Amino acid sequence: MKAALGVCLIGVLLSTPAHATVYYVTIAGLVGEPDYEQRFTASAKDLDKQLKATGADAHVYSLTGGEATRARLTQVLGEVARDAKPEDDFVLILIGHGSYDGVEYKFNLVGPDMSAANLAALCNRVPAKRQLIVNATSSSGGSIPAFQRAGRAVIASTKSGTEKNATVFARYFVEALQDPAADVDKNESVSALEAFQYAERKTNEFYTSQKRLATEHAVFEDTGKGEPVRAPAADIGEGRLLSSLTLVRFGEAQKAALDPAKRDLLAKKEDLERQIDVLKYQKAAMSQNEYEQQLKALLVGLARVQAAMDK
Repeated sequence: MKAALGVCLIGVLLSTPAHATVYYVTIAGLVGEPDYEQRFTASAKDLDKQLKATGADAHVYSLTGGEATRARLTQVLGEVARDAKPEDDFVLILIGHGSYDGVEYKFNLVGPDMSAANLAALCNRVPAKRQLIVNATSSSGGSIPAFQRAGRAVIASTKSGTEKNATVFARYFVEALQDPAADVDKNESVSALEAFQYAERKTNEFYTSQKRLATEHAVFEDTGKGEPVRAPAADIGEGRLLSSLTLVRFGEAQKAALDPAKRDLLAKKEDLERQIDVLKYQKAAMSQNEYEQQLKALLVGLARVQAAMDK
């Protein structure tokens, strides 16, 4: 058993994962009032800038203003479905207003709105095995059941479809991708989980500072089943996928992502970090000795990759 485990770990450490492409689609929907137009469009443009700078492997689509239509969004998601590969990542970010009638969630667009079921059907055609949908609209909690699927993480700015007021979560989610303070584990990148936790904390602080009753409570679900949660839960695996999805990089990690000579090493480094995160989730089901052996092997591999990157 131990020999097999050792062979498995050696294989993990010697294999170099393919450097995946990430497809980002951001859309700022129907704005209504001028104040919202400025806020939503600014958030989408800031996201566009941050995501394009994160690495040469990023394909970024941003739809605002007159382009924020059902037809254009359908076209863009069709292009992603055509070009993406199973090993790639796919991220869809919805900014703006949503509605919920007690049965169906709809994302408000210029012209006809789009239901969560329609959006989910388009995302299901994207072959990327790892996906993230960030729904930062009002009533977004009502969209979670339609979006849930194995391999897909869903973040919503409201806990249910009945929280219908305009949200501020999007503002802080974008800020998380710009603020190094969001990088809790100090690996020069911000994961989807780190961005969620930063935005959720900042949103709570906003309502407290304004002495207002909070009208939004952000949640996530990333196992493809079960109820959404507000914090990682190792016993049911919630938070595992979110923590493995890198949204932006900065510093040396960003330089490595843009350097063809170091890009594969960065991919291997991030893959080892993901394996360490998964191992931590599995700790409770393992003996202490087995856990320490696997962790040591992964940490040694990580140190070697980091040394190669530092040359």
